[in-house]
Parts: sequence; structure tokens; C-alpha cells
Amino acid sequence: MLNLIPALGLIGVLLGLPLPLATQLAEQAPLSAAQVRSPDWRMRVTLYHQGGGGAGARDSLGCAPVAMRTAATDRSVAPRRSIIFIPETVGLEMPNGERHDGLWYVSDTGPAIRGQRIDLFTGMGRRSMDPIQHLNVRQVDVVRMGTFEGCPPRD
Repeated sequence: MLNLIPALGLIGVLLGLPLPLATQLAEQAPLSAAQVRSPDWRMRVTLYHQGGGGAGARDSLGCAPVAMRTAATDRSVAPRRSIIFIPETVGLEMPNGERHDGLWYVSDTGPAIRGQRIDLFTGMGRRSMDPIQHLNVRQVDVVRMGTFEGCPPRD
């Protein structure tokens, strides 16, 4: 099984991370070629946060949204309860100070989320969007990794 640690380090460098940090990130996220395959979708990213009118206290599953983990999609494209991998988010700073592993949980929908679009929940307040703002209204690759039961895990 091919190990993608060197590739993840390269992704980190391409994201502008210093080489030691990119290498450390790659070692923390040992995804194999069997886990990461060709993208299932190419989607346009938008961001939403609590306190901005876009997010309520509960997502469409009735769960509390999880900062930098909850995603909203068109149900006819990426079904709810999907675990997805977005390579462009690997290495982003999480609210707890750790680095993002690229995994998101589709647990929300919205009236404006149609077609090849994904809305990523960033947390409380406008400043929560800062670490991921560079992806807003950009196209990203999205890989469906599996499904989850219940509510998305809280980091």
C-alpha cells in the first residue's frame, strides 16, 4: 500500500507552510492511496459562521455544528452523513490549535446550497473564517471517504 506522507508534506509546502511544519503535518496524517482516490466532486467553497445569520444552533441533522468540521451540501450531490476529504484544507489551523486533517462531515444543507457547492462552517463570529478565507469562492476537490452515524465528532 502506497504511503502518501511525502505527498502530504509537498501539499503543506504548496500551502505555504514552512518545510519542518509541512513534514510534521505529513507525519501526523498518514493517509494511504487506498484511502485517498480521485475526487468524487469538484465543488465551489463558501464559508459560514455563527453570528452571521447563516448558521443556527443546530444543523439539518439536529446536531450542533462543529467548527472546521461541519459541511453543508446539496443532498442530491453529496448526501448528508458523508465523511469527506478536502485536500486543500489539510494543515489549516483548527480552533484548538491543532492542524486540520482534511476531514469534514456533511451534516447540513441550506436553501442556497445547490449543485456543486459546499458551505464550510468555520465557528463563532466572522474572525473564525480567517484561517480558511483563501478558499472562499474557490473550487476544491472533494473525496467521499465514508459515512457516519449520529452527530459529527467534536474535536
